[in-house]
Amino acid sequence: MSDNSFVAAGEAVAIASDHAGFALKSVLKSDLEAMGYGVVDLGPKDETSVDYPDFGQSLAREVAAGYVKAGVLVCGTGIGISIAANREPKVRAALVHNKETAKMSRAHNDANVMAVGARVTEEDMARVCLKTFFATPFEGGRHARRVDKLSGN
Repeated sequence: MSDNSFVAAGEAVAIASDHAGFALKSVLKSDLEAMGYGVVDLGPKDETSVDYPDFGQSLAREVAAGYVKAGVLVCGTGIGISIAANREPKVRAALVHNKETAKMSRAHNDANVMAVGARVTEEDMARVCLKTFFATPFEGGRHARRVDKLSGN
């Protein structure tokens, strides 16, 4: 993690998934803890079938309320759970597939939630995305104006 990352070591990060993302969520949770973050696991607790909107929206509420600084979401493709999270106006959930999308989601879009698909992204790549996402600061500048427009400003 770089010194200028958007979440400082020790700060809380939420993580959630659906049943398809449960195994990858467990791996990414361990990585977050190893990176020094306090991790709030919002579930599920096992691979029993659940509805991804419930978990995406739960995490989004935690981020929007400021209870956690950022979040990580995992479902089969990452699409559904990121859509659910993005219904919260203060959340900018970015579906990432590789190091470049993880980097740009932070640098240009100031994403505060990373979403990834367990069925479409290899575990090693998801781990690279996680590290990149949390190490990349928002560039601000011309991008700040654009991000403000996402919140209706």
